[in-house]
Amino acid sequence: MPPSVDHIRCTVADYLGRHPSERIALSGLLSTLDSGSDPTSRGTLPGHVTCSAVVLDADRRILHIAHRASGLLLTPGGHVDSGDDTLLAAALRELQEETGIPAACLALTHEFGGAPLDIDVHDIDARPSKGEPAHQHYDFQYVFRLTPDAPDLALQEEEIAGAVWLPQDEVRSPTLRMKLRDAALDGTITPVNASAVIHDGRGRYLLHLRDANKPGIWAPGCWDLIGGGREPHDATLLDTVTRELREEAGLVLADLRPYERGHVIGADGTHVPIQLFSGEWHGDPAVLHVTEGVMLAWFRPEQLPCLTMLPSTRALLEQHADEHPAAAHAGTAPGSPTAVNAPPPGTELHVVGVHLYLEQAGKVLLGLRHANSTYAASTWHVLAGHCEYEAATDCLVREAYEEAGLVIDPADLHLVHTVHMVDVPGDRPRIEFYFRARRWEGTPEVREPDTCTSWAWFPAKDLPEPIVPYTRAAIEGIQAEQTYTEMGWTR
Repeated sequence: MPPSVDHIRCTVADYLGRHPSERIALSGLLSTLDSGSDPTSRGTLPGHVTCSAVVLDADRRILHIAHRASGLLLTPGGHVDSGDDTLLAAALRELQEETGIPAACLALTHEFGGAPLDIDVHDIDARPSKGEPAHQHYDFQYVFRLTPDAPDLALQEEEIAGAVWLPQDEVRSPTLRMKLRDAALDGTITPVNASAVIHDGRGRYLLHLRDANKPGIWAPGCWDLIGGGREPHDATLLDTVTRELREEAGLVLADLRPYERGHVIGADGTHVPIQLFSGEWHGDPAVLHVTEGVMLAWFRPEQLPCLTMLPSTRALLEQHADEHPAAAHAGTAPGSPTAVNAPPPGTELHVVGVHLYLEQAGKVLLGLRHANSTYAASTWHVLAGHCEYEAATDCLVREAYEEAGLVIDPADLHLVHTVHMVDVPGDRPRIEFYFRARRWEGTPEVREPDTCTSWAWFPAKDLPEPIVPYTRAAIEGIQAEQTYTEMGWTR
C-alpha cells in the first residue's frame, strides 16, 4: 500500500510547524490532500508527491545524479510506488534503484530523524510522448549521512548518465541549498539512540522480550537491550537511556556509564548508531512494571545462543562477558534463589516499597504524579520507590535525592507505618514501608519531571484529591498513631 493521506498530512503538518512561512508555497499540496484523490499517483493533477534522498558524505558533499531524459543534475529520487508504505521508504527505494546505495549504509540525522529536510515544489514540463501535461512535483527530501562502509555507486545506466558529489553551496535546488545552510550539517555519524547493558556484576544480563505482532516494532519477538531514540528534551544520550529505563520498566540506575558505540539496522532498514551504557542492578525483574514489550528476565552468556536475538546483540553481550571474566563466572548473583536460600514451597514473593513521610507545621509533603505516569497518573502521592538489592532505608535515601534533591541520613529515618496490600487482584502482593525523617537538608524540587510534576505541603487532616488510596490510609493511620494497615485482601 502507498503512504496513506493521513501519513502525508501529518508529515506536512509537522513540517509547517517548523516552517510556517511556507504554507502559501505548499497551498497546492494542501489542496491535493483535501481533494480526496491519491496524492502519490502520477495521474493526480495539477500536482503530486515525489520523494528524494539527500545523501551527505564525510566531506559534507551532497550526491547528485544526471538524468538522461531531462539532462538535469538532481538528488536521487522519484515517484512513490504502491509498495512504499511511507514517504521515507519511497526515498530509500529510489536511492537504491538509481545509485545502488542500500538503506543499511545510510544513517538518519539526529537533527531531522525521519522528517523531511525540505518539501520542494517545482514545475515539470509537459511530455506529449507520454501523454503527460505540465504539472508540479511536491518533493519530500529526506537527509541521510553515508556510512564509511558504503559500496561504490552502481548507477541505473538506462536512466542515469553520471553522478557527482557537490559542495553544499553548489547544490542545484535553491530551497534545499538554503535548508542545508541553515542546518549546518556535517558528515559525522553520531549516535541517535541509547541502550543499556544491565548486568548483576556476577554474570547475568537483564534482557527485554520485545512484542512480536505489533506493526512497526523493531526486532519483533527478540530478546534485546532496553533503550530507544533520543527525544528533543533529552539533553544527552545518558538522559535518553535513563528516560527509556524509567518509561519501559520503572527502573532507575544511578551508576550508568558509557560502554561503547555500536549500531543496528532499524525498522526502516537504515543504519542506527547507538551509544551503549552499562550499569549494575541486583533486583527481581518480576517486580518491575513493564510498559513496552512482553517481559524482562536474567540470562547468562551460555544461554544466549538458545534465545531469539539479533546477532549484533548476542555478539555485544558476549563481548561484555569476555571483558568482565570475573563477573561472568562468579556464580549466582546476591539475593537470587539458589538450592540453599530458595524460598520454601508456597512462599509468595512480595514487592517492597519505601515511602517518605515528611511533616512540618502539621503539613505533609506530597507530589503530583505526571499525567502520563504508568502508575497513579495525575494523582497525589508521597515520595516513594521500590527496593532493589539494598536496605529499605538506603533505598529511600537514594529515592529522596533522585526525585526531590533531599539529603537524608539513614539514621534519621524511623518506621511509622506499614501497609500490607494487594493493589489489583492477582498481582504480586506488596509491603509498603512509611518512614518519617527527623531531619533533612534541602527544599523539595522536581528532579524527575516525567514522574512528578510538583511538590506541595498539605494539612495532614485535609489531604487533596485524588490521592493514592493506600497513602491516604497510611497518613490517617500515622495521625491516629496506628502502625499497620491491610488493604485488598479477601477473607
